Amino acid sequence: MNLTQLFQLSLAGRRDAPALEFQGRTFTFGEIGARAENMASLLTTRGLREGDRLCVYLSNCVELIDLYLACVRLGVIFVPINILYREREAGHILRDAEPKAVVAAGEFPCPAPSLTEVWQAADLARAASQPWPAPPQPALTGDSPAAIVYTSGTTGTSKGAILTHHNFASNAVNLLACWQISSADRFLLPLPLFHVHGLGNGLHCWLMSGCRMRLLERFEYQTAVETFLDFQPTLFFGVPTIYVRLLETSPDAACRIGASMRLFVSGSAPLPGQVLEEFRTLFGHTILERYGMSETLMNLSNPYAGERRPGTVGLPLPGVSVRCLDAEGRPVPDGETGELYLRGPNVFAGYWRREDATRAAFADGYFRTGDLAVRSPDGYYTLRGRMSDLIISGGFNIYPREIEEFLLEQPEVAEAAVVGASDRLRGEVPVAYLVPRGPFEPQTLERRCREKLASFKIPRAFLAVEKLPRTALGKIQKHLLPRYSSGGAER
Repeated sequence: MNLTQLFQLSLAGRRDAPALEFQGRTFTFGEIGARAENMASLLTTRGLREGDRLCVYLSNCVELIDLYLACVRLGVIFVPINILYREREAGHILRDAEPKAVVAAGEFPCPAPSLTEVWQAADLARAASQPWPAPPQPALTGDSPAAIVYTSGTTGTSKGAILTHHNFASNAVNLLACWQISSADRFLLPLPLFHVHGLGNGLHCWLMSGCRMRLLERFEYQTAVETFLDFQPTLFFGVPTIYVRLLETSPDAACRIGASMRLFVSGSAPLPGQVLEEFRTLFGHTILERYGMSETLMNLSNPYAGERRPGTVGLPLPGVSVRCLDAEGRPVPDGETGELYLRGPNVFAGYWRREDATRAAFADGYFRTGDLAVRSPDGYYTLRGRMSDLIISGGFNIYPREIEEFLLEQPEVAEAAVVGASDRLRGEVPVAYLVPRGPFEPQTLERRCREKLASFKIPRAFLAVEKLPRTALGKIQKHLLPRYSSGGAER
């Protein structure tokens, strides 16, 4: 069964029920389904066929949902692009995915390749609002690719993870069952749909459960309390940065919000135990923390009915097999740290046009996550860090190599190392340690970074050092760099 057939449980089966609220307008499931069908017909007239790629560079909006549902129906592979990406990052995705077209709202940050058209979302929406004949229905299966989600690699080059209909469907079925999501829920979603958290979890749980969802263009902490009190959600997906902001809520408002809520979920970055405890005291709810990846969607989760253990990511979800192995590929005993390996219907089909990277990512049928974890005797997993240098800032993945390579292109920089520094709001922020060729202005480097990199990748500081600590073989030992605090580097 493919996703379109599953979505019909809501789009047709709950046709007249309120489905989506966005910027003051409410749509029924029938209206969402009709919009998607018209968009699918329009995309067909523009030459899109099964297997083609469509890149989408949009913030949260109804048109993004229309496009995703249309692509799923046609077998067109949906390729979301982070709207914070600049020319360097967005250009790589266009060159790699080779889409027939890219949809944007306004100017796209880089010139499109000659065979890629740039379409405006508003123009598509106007054209799709006219009556159209029914779109074609190719014979898609669960193994058909639905999306390519680009995720940075340790080499600094972004790789496209191919996610199938089965991947998305099995993930949503698990979350609906394990988190007890149903049509009775009122779901508040502030997460970007270009990210796998909002797309893979949020959008699919909404459509497959038939609940009522209010989608926000973005999370704005200044109006968050007002939004909660107005919509009175029962279900909320967030990242640690959002929960840190919500701790600023007054006790009276927090009590009123907590009275209608059923479940707060946190992911995309580690949730500090202190934040979980403070939130429980203020809102009267224990945040449910889980663990997922772009390549696998959700893998582990604290239980809905059971102990939500602070600092852990819980237990494997149904159908997900987990191994914790040492550097030689041998199982480590409970209480000892090893690398997480995963197998299940949630695991992606491979990297787009990267057979070498796909082969390297799997061992004995298990996906190598690169994340270190320890298993407790009763089966709870706790993440212990990453084998790579991945920095997670506000729910976004940052690989230092990409920033380092850009900094090394600057004439003032001889050597560069980027590491993550703890930050209460964002979890981590990147900090750059530089061996300069001579005098340099941090403000100038920051400005250049802002012109070429997404805002969340901009180093919080540019610190000059005489040399970078290295092993005898020349590998940089980042753990020996001076520790950074808001006052600067500390020895």
